[in-house]
Formats: sequence, C-alpha cells, structure tokens
Amino acid sequence: MYRRIIVLLWVLFVFGVAGIYFVFHSAATGKFGEMPTFEQLENPESNLATHIYSSDSLLLGKFYLADNRSPVDYSELPKSLIDALVATEDARFFEHSGIDFRGFARAVVFLGKRGGASTISQQLARQLFVGVRSRNLKEALQQKIKEWVIAVRLERNYTKEEIIQMYLNNYDFNYLADGIENAARIYFNKTPQELEVKESAMLVGMLKNSSLYNPVRRPELVTSRRNTVLDQMVKYGYLEEKLSDSLQQTPLDIRFTPENSHNEGLATYFRMHLQSWLKNWVRENPKSTGETYDIYRDGLRVYTTIDSRLQQNAEDAMESHLSNLQAAFFRQQKQDSNPTAPFIDLELEQVEEIVDRAMRNSDRWRSLRAQGKSDTLIKASFYVPTEMTVFDWKAPSKERDTVMTPYDSILYYKSHLRGALMSIEPQTGHIKAWVGGADYKHFQYDNVVQGARQVGSTFKPFVYAAAIDQLRMSPCDRLPDVPYCVSAGKHGNIEAWCPKNSGGKYSGESITLKHALANSINTVTAQLIDRVGPASVVSVAERLGIESRIPAVPAIALGTPDIKVFDLVSAYSTFANQGVHTTPTFVTRIEDESGNVIYDAIPETRDVFNKEIAYTMISLLKGVTEAGSGVRLRHNWMIDNPVYQEVVTGYPYEFKNPIAGKTGTTQNQSDGWFMGMVPNLATGVWVGAEDRAVHFDNITYGQGATMALPVWANYMRESYNDSIGVSSEDFIRPDQISINLLCNEANQVIREEKSEDLEEFDF
Repeated sequence: MYRRIIVLLWVLFVFGVAGIYFVFHSAATGKFGEMPTFEQLENPESNLATHIYSSDSLLLGKFYLADNRSPVDYSELPKSLIDALVATEDARFFEHSGIDFRGFARAVVFLGKRGGASTISQQLARQLFVGVRSRNLKEALQQKIKEWVIAVRLERNYTKEEIIQMYLNNYDFNYLADGIENAARIYFNKTPQELEVKESAMLVGMLKNSSLYNPVRRPELVTSRRNTVLDQMVKYGYLEEKLSDSLQQTPLDIRFTPENSHNEGLATYFRMHLQSWLKNWVRENPKSTGETYDIYRDGLRVYTTIDSRLQQNAEDAMESHLSNLQAAFFRQQKQDSNPTAPFIDLELEQVEEIVDRAMRNSDRWRSLRAQGKSDTLIKASFYVPTEMTVFDWKAPSKERDTVMTPYDSILYYKSHLRGALMSIEPQTGHIKAWVGGADYKHFQYDNVVQGARQVGSTFKPFVYAAAIDQLRMSPCDRLPDVPYCVSAGKHGNIEAWCPKNSGGKYSGESITLKHALANSINTVTAQLIDRVGPASVVSVAERLGIESRIPAVPAIALGTPDIKVFDLVSAYSTFANQGVHTTPTFVTRIEDESGNVIYDAIPETRDVFNKEIAYTMISLLKGVTEAGSGVRLRHNWMIDNPVYQEVVTGYPYEFKNPIAGKTGTTQNQSDGWFMGMVPNLATGVWVGAEDRAVHFDNITYGQGATMALPVWANYMRESYNDSIGVSSEDFIRPDQISINLLCNEANQVIREEKSEDLEEFDF
C-alpha cells in the first residue's frame, strides 16, 4: 500500500512537471499567441515623446501620439519611490526570477484576498507585450502564462534596477502623465528626484488602478490608498511607524498642473510650424540604419531659439491689444448701420459668395458630404440654430457656449481681427518670439509664415536702400513734395502711374529723404523708384530675404506686394546687423533619445550692404520714431484723446532709447503694420482680418500706428529686463561715415492733433 502511494506521487509529480513544461513551452513557442522576439525583448517598444525646449531651458511642449512619455534613469528615482513600489507591489522582487511562487501559492489558497501574485516583472510584461487582461477565462489564463514566460525572459535580459526603471517609465498615470516623470510634474509640479515620501506613496498607490485611484476626482479614496502604501512600507522595514502615522494625517497636497495639449500652452503657433519642419527634416535625415526618425515615438530633444520670456511677453501684448481693438471694431460694425457687416463696401451678393466659399471649406461640409448628404441638405443645415462653443475675448477661458446658426458663426469668426508677431536676433538669425494669431485652438492659420499680406509703407525702406546704395544719395538730400507721375511706357508701365499723398495733400516744399520716409510721403518714394528702377528694388528685397514674388513695376514702391511677416522681419534685421543677412533659425540642436547630437545648426549669412549703407538706413528708420508716424512711441501729449484711451493699448509708452521703425497701412486699412528694431532685436507686427473687406472704416483706427504699433510697444516695454538682455543702447556706428546724416531740420517732431492722422493711404 505504502509503495503504491509512493509510485502514485511520483507519477503525479512527473506528469505535473511535464504538464508545466508543456504549458510553458507552448506559451514560449507562440501557441497561446504571438510572443516577443529576442530583439523586441532587447529593445521593448515604448512611445517616447519629442521634447521641445526654449533657449532659456523651458519645456515648451511635446510631440506625441497616444503616449506622452519622458524616460527617467534609475539613478533619478528617489529611494522612497522604489521602497514604496517594492513594499506594495512585490515584496520579494529582489529575490525571485520573475515568478514569485510563494505569492502564487498564497493567491491560490486565499483566492487573492491576501494579495495577488503578479510580480513587477509580470506587470511590466503585461504593459509592454501582453496588454489588457481579457474577460474570457481561457484567454485570461493564456495571457497569465505568457506574462510568466516573458517575465522570466525580462529577468534574464535586464537587471532588477532596469526593470523598475522601465516599469515606472511606462505606467499611465492619467492626464497624459505617461511615466513617472510626467506624473511627478503633473500631480506635484516636481521632478521625480524632488518627490517626498507621501508623494511617492500616492503615486505608487495609483499603480493598482490609476483610473479608480484618481487624486483629482477621488481624493479621499486616494488618501486611503496612499496610507495603505505607507503601512506596507512600515511592514517591510522601509519606514518608521511614527513617521508613517504622521504622514497619514496629512492631505495629499497635490499641485495639479496638467500637460498642455497641442492647442494650449506657450508658443502654440511656433510649435505647430516646428512640427511641420521636423517632419520634413526626418525624411531628409534618416538614422544610420536607414530608418526614419519618428517625431512622436523616438524621444527626440529639440532645442529651439525661442526665448520663453520674450514669447510670453509677445503673447500677452497681442492678447491685450487685439481684445481692445476687437471691442472697438464690434462697436463700429453693427448690422443696423452696415447691412453687410462685418464686410465693408461689398454688395450682398459678394458677401454670399464669401460665406458660401467658407461653408464648402468647413469641417461641417466635409463631414456631411462624407455621409452622402446632398449639397442642398448640407447648405440648409447652416441655417439651423446649433449649440456650439465659440471664441470670446471677454470670457475668462476665451470660450463661451452659445446657440447660433453655423452661417452666423462664419460671419462671427470673419469679424475677428487677426495678428502676427515675430522677433529675430539680427546677429544670429535666432527667432526669439513667434505669435501666429490670437488663439491657436480657434484660429489655426499661422499669420507669421502661412499668410502673405500687402505690406504698405513698410516696403518703402527697400526703395530708399536701393537709392542710397546705387545713387549714393543721403538722408539729407531733398526732393520736391509735389504731384509726380511715372510716364506710360516707362519701367513696363502701360499707363502713367501717379500716386497721391495721404489725403491728397502736398506741401510743395523740397523735403529731405529722412523727413519723407519718417512721414511716408508717397511722392518722394515715387521719384526714388523712378530713378533706380523697380528691378533694382526687387533685387534689393530678394537679397534681404524676401521670397515672395514681387513684380518689377513702380507701384511696388508704396507696398502693393504681398509678403509674409517671417520674410519682412528677416529683411529688416539685415539693417540692424550692419548689412549682413543671417538666415532665420529656430532650431539650434536636435538630440536623439540617448543624447547624441543628430542636428547642429550652422548659420547662413550673406553680405547685402556695407556697414555704412546699413547704418544710414538705421538712421532713416530712427527718424520714423523720432519725428514721424511712429512718434507716439515717445510722446505723452495724447493721453486725454478718447481714441488713445480706447485702442492705443498701454499708451503712453515714453520710450527714450534709440528705436528704428516703420509703420504701414494698406488701402482701406485692411492691413496694419509696425516694424521695430533695437540693436539686438528686430520685430514685426501685422494686424488685420482674414478677409480684406473686413476692416475699420476710418484711418484713425485702421492705420498701422493704431492697429500694430501698440503690440510692439507693450511687448518691448515688458521685455526691457536685465535678465532677458534686450538692448536699450544705440546702434553700432561704423568708424567711417561718408554719407551726410546730420540734416539739421527744424521742427522735425510733428505733434498729433485729435483730428489728424499721420499715417497715409499707401496706394
């Protein structure tokens, strides 16, 4: 009898071992589903977000898909976090080889009531290779066996420290907090190294189920779970009981700072342009293996030229001024006084054409068309009142819920003024600030680089530069301010070109070039382009960095070409850089996941003018802010003027430092510009609407000095900070100047009267 029992036990043992071997072998060979290869185990796939940094080391944002992951090295993990993890999730982690048989036996005997059997290695296997546990019992058992096999393999390929590192870097803590670094920042605004014991305990507590143990939604439940983790740390000797008791009496103290989406945060327009640039760059610069970098998965680190402080100042300045300007526009453009509002001087049929085009380009139209709806039904849907969320400057979040027809929403968005600002450091070509619009979530068209608009008088300096360079003219040379025509047949003109001054006024006097540019006298500019020829001016503009096509006709002198903000700022920065054009740059370096430099920017420069010519242009442009259309940067005598109080945001500015600049206003006030330069920062600002038929009906509000200049002024005033380093000094004067710059003009400063506007109609 005894012998038979022994034999039976041996049989059971042998068959048991054989059965276990068969099960594990089946799992290992893929009988229960695909298993990771050796290469995959060596390099487990993990989506690593691309990090974008400002020049002053601020994280501007990330590019990621489903995962927003930022890996942390084991050495950067605090001891309290590791202790809490081991004590709570796998007390014998450093003793087993992937499977804790004691824990497994306990789980079977007590049906999981005294803890589960999943080790940290098994949990990592589930994260990386197995996936969410199936509700089907058979499939769940197969998944569990796969976890065991993979866990053992992971233990063979990695150290215990590496397994912990991978586990914490891969866990999803909710709110785009993928991995411990993001979790520490999002829930406590800290780095992992800075986590305190109770904070480590809370995050470890979330590992059980981050959706259930959500500290934002269920703080009481999470507090209880945190305290359980602290108890576990006491149980296994990682924490003194007295300290644990003390910590358990404290609140969670979370500092919830959720990760910005692609539509939120600082420099949204710039980040989206950078994303497009990176996509092109990775296609042209593959890995050494021939594979293409994935900007959403490969954990690249992109170091940009953007200064976060200047960027914030630029965005604040744009917001404060556009909100004021928009309020004034709404007050002026009402349908009871303008039936085609917000459009001016259009027939109703023209308005309908614009709106119909907007309908057909809308997401609503494309969506309904994809559903097989007819054009008639789709168009009818635009006249049905619909609940929607729209942009609103007055709302704290810049959004409000409302009910309106999609047709009315088109008119509503058409009525909003847009803006753009870009700053360049002339000496390096580094772009320091980039504002493409009012709000990226609602206005995704980037007016810095996507939109080219008529530039008005901001083009005139290129005409003056050609005249000074080629004809050796001086700012003190004089030309008559009288009606002037370029005759028919000259410079490719079919008809005679006879531009007018603003308001049709002519002084009849002989005035200096400096005075003429400062006050945008059209007749003088016409005479200059007639002397040098339009082709010469186009050549100058192109050498300065203007990439837009410019026709070689006399009318370009007054700013008829459409030019991007990006190109115009690039061109102006050449004057501030002593005649050397430096190609604008916004990325200085790119590193791969391991910190290897895979891109290092090399500045591209070319000589356009000599130092004397460049300084002469600076002298001319300084005159604009000293005695011309930009003089409101300096005076304070209009402080009681209602227009200034309403829309010249932040006035008076009372700048004392040297500033070179130029205003610009296009026909019907559709576009307002201001270009402003100090020695180490060139900045351009544009303001206008999407459609050129949407504009102020008078030049008082619609001129560049009112629409755009206040943005520059408020931006610069906040940027004169010692830590930022924006210069308040004068521009560098060449050692030798042969051109006469001392004109000795009397009464240069023109005082603005309440009824007088200095800015001109440009054409």
